[in-house]
Amino acid sequence: MNTFSWQTVTMNVVVCVKQIPDPADPGALDPSTKTLVRDGKLILDESDAYGVEMALQLAGDGEVSLVSMAPNGEVSGLRTALAMGAAKAVLVSDDALKGSDALTTAKVLAKAIERVGGYDLVIAGIESSAGYTGVVPAQIAAVLGIPSVTFAKSVTVDGSNIKVDRQTELGYDEVVAPLPALVAVTAGVVEPRYPSFKGIMAAKSK
Repeated sequence: MNTFSWQTVTMNVVVCVKQIPDPADPGALDPSTKTLVRDGKLILDESDAYGVEMALQLAGDGEVSLVSMAPNGEVSGLRTALAMGAAKAVLVSDDALKGSDALTTAKVLAKAIERVGGYDLVIAGIESSAGYTGVVPAQIAAVLGIPSVTFAKSVTVDGSNIKVDRQTELGYDEVVAPLPALVAVTAGVVEPRYPSFKGIMAAKSK
């Protein structure tokens, strides 16, 4: 059973959010780059909704910020996460980044996280539904020079440390890391909330 616990703390948490084409719509590949066409409206990757919820529960009286890389200034998926309760978002959108590999993506997101600044914790999903590489979170941590814990199925904040039950094939490992750190969470670590009408309206001004 996945569990999540926290103390009454004030933390500034940054969540890496990927915006993807709606899986309900037929996908298409760009014949020149062999990459997924992402010209239309993008939605919040379901795997990142768990990270957003986890951050909101952890932050307490602190602030949750989002970072994302997407083409065409697309913010639809970010608005969903803002409507859930995140305070602000940083979007990196540049034609030069089209078709970026995992390491380039990690370097760009790391710079965006540095732009946010003042973070205690970075949260990401294990892997995106549109990529499945599973390496970007650890790469971001390496670029930032902070410890990373992947496949987190439960998390506890204890003073200046983060305690994580890390999912393995045989059960889980108990891992402790100093903050700031990056934690990559599994699906189901928490139950993401639905954006409220008040949250949706508030997201328009964030």
